Amino acid sequence: MNTKLDGTFGLIFFILNGITIFLVFLGIVWVIITEKRLKRFFLGKKAKDLEDTIVVLENNITKLCKARDNTEKEVALINCKLKKSIRGLETIRFNPFPDQGSNQSFAIGMLNEEGDGLVISSLYSRERMSIFAKPVKNGKSEYELSDEERRALDKAEVK
Repeated sequence: MNTKLDGTFGLIFFILNGITIFLVFLGIVWVIITEKRLKRFFLGKKAKDLEDTIVVLENNITKLCKARDNTEKEVALINCKLKKSIRGLETIRFNPFPDQGSNQSFAIGMLNEEGDGLVISSLYSRERMSIFAKPVKNGKSEYELSDEERRALDKAEVK
């Protein structure tokens, strides 16, 4: 039997061999690239195999979830405390006795977000100085407020 590689059979044979060699070359390149990636993936890790690496990552994720939960609780607590802290503060200076002194008297309004707080006022005259403190609940005081104290509270209101 005489086998010659001629004509279309020979051309097909060379094309198929060329494709096969090219695919084998691509496979070898793919294996080398994959091996380099795996070496880089495991580089610096104490884990000896992929399972150990996954366990370490899972532990890290669990720790991160716990830290996130703690942070969310702390933020909620801080927000709760912040609502009760003094957020609005205003000082009004005035002269209660036009015939004597100057603007040495004052009214200070201090309120939190809920409208609770206090008003501190001072009346100054040449003979004496008086200081008053009045609690405020929901923007109102059970004690009578002067015009200056009301203005200080209105300006201190948190919007």
